[in-house]
Amino acid sequence: MNNQNLLIYQLPYLYEIMRELEDYLNYNVIETSNQKKLDEQIKSISNHLIISKKQIPNIKNFILINEFPIKISKLIEKINIQLLKQKFNDQSEIIINKYKINLNSREIYKDDKKLKLTEKEIQTIIYLSNSRKPITTDELQSKVWHYQKDLETHTVETHIYRLRKKFLNFFNDNDFIISEKNGYKIK
Repeated sequence: MNNQNLLIYQLPYLYEIMRELEDYLNYNVIETSNQKKLDEQIKSISNHLIISKKQIPNIKNFILINEFPIKISKLIEKINIQLLKQKFNDQSEIIINKYKINLNSREIYKDDKKLKLTEKEIQTIIYLSNSRKPITTDELQSKVWHYQKDLETHTVETHIYRLRKKFLNFFNDNDFIISEKNGYKIK
C-alpha cells in the first residue's frame, strides 16, 4: 500500500487522469473540492502533497500548476521530486526530549530558540540519546571520534564540557547531558 498521498485541489480533470494512472504511481490520489474538505484531509492524512492551480495561504507541501496544458510525464516528475524533498526533510529532524535537531542545518531547537551545533556535537547528542545507560568516555571516543580506546586524550571531556556550557548559556538547561559515575547520558 502506498503511504504517500496526492491531494488534488479543485482540478477535477487532473484528478480523473491521475486516478487512471494510480496503479502505476507511488502514491494515493485523492480529490479535494473545497477549502474545508482540504483542511480536514490535511489534518487526517500525513505524508501528503497538494496540487492546485491557485496559491493556498499557509499550506506546505504544495505544487502550483498554473500553466496548462502540462505534459503528464513532467507533472509526475515534479510530484516525485517534491515528495523526495519532503521525505528528506522529514527524515532530517530528530526529537530528543524537549529539543528538535535539524540534521541539515545542524541546529537544535527549543521553543523559538535555535542553537547552531557542530557535526561532532550532533553525533555526540544522538549517540547519547540512543542509549538508556550512561556512555563511558572510552565508548564515545571510540564510537563518535573513532579513536583507539587506549589513546590518552581529553577530547571527549572537552567537547562534553563545551556542549553542556552551550546548553546552559543558551537554553538555561544545566541537565541536558548529565555525568554519572559510569559516564554521560541525556536526561
